[in-house]
Amino acid sequence: MSIFLILGLLVCIESPGSSAVSRVFVLKGEDVRLEVQKPDLLKGDFHLFSWTFKSKYNVVRLFNNREPIVSNNYTGRVELPIRNYSLRLKNLQEADSGVYTAEMIGEEKHTVAEYNVTVQERVSPVNLTVGSVSSSSDSCNLTVTCSAQDSSISSTVTCDNQTCSQEGGERSEVTSSAASLYVYLSNGSIICNHSNQVSWTEDMKEIEPLCHQVCLVRTVLLSVGLIIMVSAVISVHLLDRRRNQE
Repeated sequence: MSIFLILGLLVCIESPGSSAVSRVFVLKGEDVRLEVQKPDLLKGDFHLFSWTFKSKYNVVRLFNNREPIVSNNYTGRVELPIRNYSLRLKNLQEADSGVYTAEMIGEEKHTVAEYNVTVQERVSPVNLTVGSVSSSSDSCNLTVTCSAQDSSISSTVTCDNQTCSQEGGERSEVTSSAASLYVYLSNGSIICNHSNQVSWTEDMKEIEPLCHQVCLVRTVLLSVGLIIMVSAVISVHLLDRRRNQE
């Protein structure tokens, strides 16, 4: 599940592929730097350079290489180094999600960067609970529930003397907060994972101790039951013997 290593990053930028818009995911409260994607176009003369939000709200503007003019809504939250015109946004909140566009106007108008920014909260912790365990001499069945703040998944795992399998394979679900909840097997353990593009958390339990514990409890109960039965037989035998002696 190497994807979870990627999901643990605070900022995740996806390749734009065939689209000019790059997807960017940011953890709520963190900063992000949006680089100019076509720096060669900025080597010539231009009258105006600007970053806008949702194509209609000015973030910062720069006229004829003078000092950047930051819009009131972004005062104290924006940095624009003139050497490379990259935009640094600070302390992003969910309302900051949307498309940011960088444009330059000289003899012609050019779009030199475009990012679709999504701000996400850190995912809630998860809890993996074992609902029931049944075991025989050659197999062990477990029912587990993987729970997050707003969702849960149940799954059944069956193990024999060599391997374990999950009924229906890996289980997953998209939560109401647009995160993903997974429950799956890995290296003899059951893993419950909750993740989005900027954070992840997990809980896990080893299978062998759970099955072994059931076998141990069963052995103890059988042993106790056998002792009680033997004791009862001996007691009856002693009572009969005493009555015969009287």
